[in-house]
Amino acid sequence: MKKVIVISTSLRQGSNSDMLADKFVEGAKAAGHDVEKISLAGKNIQFCKGCLACQQLGRCVINDDVNDIMARVLKADVVAWATPIYYYEMSGQMKTLIDRMNAMYPLDYQFRDVYLLTTAAEGEPHVPQRAEQGLTGWIDCYPKSRLAGHLFAGGVGAPREINGNDKLQAAYDLGQNL
Repeated sequence: MKKVIVISTSLRQGSNSDMLADKFVEGAKAAGHDVEKISLAGKNIQFCKGCLACQQLGRCVINDDVNDIMARVLKADVVAWATPIYYYEMSGQMKTLIDRMNAMYPLDYQFRDVYLLTTAAEGEPHVPQRAEQGLTGWIDCYPKSRLAGHLFAGGVGAPREINGNDKLQAAYDLGQNL
């Protein structure tokens, strides 16, 4: 059994990426894993100030929701990120959280496998490439981890437009086969 954290970064209710995250969660739970989903909707996540105090403290000096999220991520075996693609890149919320998780850099971490679940109105295969590159930049700072999988569902823009899409089953299968 693995400890799995799924971070859903969309702030839109009924978002397609959040629905992918839910299916990934379902699959992982069906396989018997301990799964927790963290939605960034409603979370207080401020911008990094670049003070680097976190490198000595092992936590951020800003008092918001990030330190709690980081503590959960550090103890996870698997981390899955779900994001809509905006302008061919990850959501701003996701990038802000990644920047704020700088405090993790000198700390011991448990996660080895990282997954990326992306959705976009555009359907061309190249659409999520920059988001994947951005996430692998984060992963590269944790050399015991790797990008274990990336699932892209293109052609879904409106809320819940992903309903009936075969990528939902693919997300379930990905979670089930961790």
